[in-house]
Order: sequence, then C-alpha cells, then structure tokens
Amino acid sequence: MARTKNPAARSLLIDRAAQMLRAREPVTLRSLVAGTGVSTMAVYTYFGGMDGLWKAVRQEGFARLAARLATVTTPEDPVRELACLGSAYLSNALDNPDLYRVMFDATFDLEDPGASDESLRHLVRAAERARSAGRFRDDVDPLELATQSWIIGHGLASLVATGPLPRHMLAQAVPLLTGLFVGAGDEPVRCRRSVELGWRRPYPDDGRGT
Repeated sequence: MARTKNPAARSLLIDRAAQMLRAREPVTLRSLVAGTGVSTMAVYTYFGGMDGLWKAVRQEGFARLAARLATVTTPEDPVRELACLGSAYLSNALDNPDLYRVMFDATFDLEDPGASDESLRHLVRAAERARSAGRFRDDVDPLELATQSWIIGHGLASLVATGPLPRHMLAQAVPLLTGLFVGAGDEPVRCRRSVELGWRRPYPDDGRGT
C-alpha cells in the first residue's frame, strides 16, 4: 500500500535544506533528515531525489513570494500599490531569509520556470495602471520601471535580510522609490505621499542600529 504523503514533512525538508545551505553545511540525504524524524526515503517520496529537492526549494521561495504579493489589494492609487508590493516583497524576504537566499540561485532549476516571471508581472501591471492614470509619462515602459523597482527592493532585501545592514535601513525605500517614480513623471509631493502610504516597515528594528 502506498503511503499517504504528508505536506508537513515536505515543507520541513524544504526549510531544512534552505537552512543548511545558508549555514554552508554539506547537504546529503542523511544530514538532511538527521534529527527530523523523517526517513531518507522521504526525499524520494516527495521529490524524486536530491535534484528534485533543490528544484522544490527554489520553487517554494517563489510560491511564498507570490502568496505574499497576492495579499496586496489594488488601491485606487497605483503608485501607492507599487510601494505596497515592494513592502510585501521585503517582508517576505525577512520572513523567509533561508529560502530567499536560495530562490535566486540559478544553479538549481525551478519546477515552474514561469514562477519568477509572475512575481515581476505584479509590478508591471501596477506600473501600467499608473501610466494609464496619468501618473507616469506615456513613454514610460512599465516593464522597465517594474524591473527598476524590483532592483531597489531586491537590493534592500539582500543587504538587510541576508546581509550586513540593520532593518531601519529599509526606510531608504521611500526616497529611492520616490526618486524613481518622479523620474517617470509623477508629481513630487503627491508621489512622496503615495509611497509613504504604500510603504510600511516590514519589521521593527532588530537592535543593529537606529
């Protein structure tokens, strides 16, 4: 009789693999399951082997990001929405720092290669709405602007969630995004207010600076 798969065991192995990678621990079948109460066969049951595990680890990172971005409601102010999406991106990175380190490692394939593209599409759609609303110039490319927004968010996330900067530095997103959107044609005072309303500090200060 085939065993019933346990989603909790699958998630446990994914999280443990990501943690071990972050700690630069060698990941083998035995080291992965050590102390978890899960057998080595579970890696084959849930992933078909170690290669499948690595694909699933990256995929889980993008799946959690997509779920977080999906919680952003579409406000009447599309510039505020862009800032909201950036905040959601950063809070997801801070909630899942181990997976965040792995999800952009192209050494491993994704189970669904379109997953990373879908994350960017959230930003593209918001940028398109901002252009249609007259907040950005007609010659602004939504994909280019969305990519630039992602670069800002990814840079901050990498330096704070997995790097040396204290969390209060996340507030730098406000002037950075404001400068980007004003450069795309938005009115400075209105833009600053939209970004400030859309941005929220994903986490309180962590004691590494004020």
